[in-house]
Amino acid sequence: MPPPSRRTLRYARAWIAGPHACVEDEIVLDRGGVDVPATVVRPAGAVRDRPAWIVMHGITRPGRAHAQLVRFTQAIASAGITTIVPEVPEWRELRLIPHLSSPTIRAAIDGLLHAGLATDRPMGVVGFSFGAPHAIASAADPDLKERIGGACGFGGYGDIESTFRFMMSGRHEWGGVQHSLRPDPYGRWIVAANYLTAVPDHADATDVADALRRLAAFAGDEGAASWDPVYDPMIVELRASIAEERRALFDLFARPSNTPEGSTADVESPAELAEGLALASRSVDPGVDPTSALAHVEEPVSLLHGRKDHLIPFTEAYRLQAALTSTRPDVTVTRLFGHSAQDSFPFGKAFREVPVFVAAIDRVLRLV
Repeated sequence: MPPPSRRTLRYARAWIAGPHACVEDEIVLDRGGVDVPATVVRPAGAVRDRPAWIVMHGITRPGRAHAQLVRFTQAIASAGITTIVPEVPEWRELRLIPHLSSPTIRAAIDGLLHAGLATDRPMGVVGFSFGAPHAIASAADPDLKERIGGACGFGGYGDIESTFRFMMSGRHEWGGVQHSLRPDPYGRWIVAANYLTAVPDHADATDVADALRRLAAFAGDEGAASWDPVYDPMIVELRASIAEERRALFDLFARPSNTPEGSTADVESPAELAEGLALASRSVDPGVDPTSALAHVEEPVSLLHGRKDHLIPFTEAYRLQAALTSTRPDVTVTRLFGHSAQDSFPFGKAFREVPVFVAAIDRVLRLV
């Protein structure tokens, strides 16, 4: 394993001890006639000759202000790289609209060039969570292909049905090996809010979908883990507002934290519902399945995923890798992550994974 670059060591120092010599700017981008704000975090001093990265946030209420995202971009800037984090207002509203990735990235590149904060050398793209596969796929967009030199995904998915299956059941697999982990309910709240009424058997479940959107929005604003008892009163209140014949359906997605598994009458199996939601998502927006677009990405790609990711399981990193048939992406799965964000400096057993993680970050920072 080669020694890490000075850039990587500066990144690690900034992640642990805080940013060093960074400047933050707010600019407004033109996304096809829509003004969207963006945050630029850059090294102090001359920037035109610095490499640049576009960083795409996930489906989250804080958007570009997410604490871990801010920490990540500050560490990247401390390493001597300019970053821009464009807002995707629709994603902050918890709407799953994958096709906004490419126009947002295009606007970010143009915004950096117009502001004199980058040169026309190819830039890197980083995607987090839901945004990861679509950020990577943007490298195959004919209008962006020559402008993107590499891509990185943190905590992304490769197959929509297997991801939904995990969100509903906690089960996932790769290579014939079965795994199970308690799923973060936030994921299924978001999925149902967007696609439940597109499932033919649940076309009338608007009250369930609306209730789950409210719950997900509250969780995003609150910031506590989605299985925390703090949400129990709201779950009870929302359930009471739903038509009685659909309360069992609501229970499949949201239950108070003290409700034992199997204590409610499920209307259908989690696997059946996951399959229906996957079909519905493709009918609403075929682009939610990234597989075909990923096959045309030729630029270098790095994938990082948390082994204990409760929202999107780590096996999705391998599905992403398998979908990238025109390049040779590297994959790092580590206990140093939760969901698409690095935790505090590790101690105990996870400490032994630090060299592997540092090597992965080194590969990422060398992409452009």
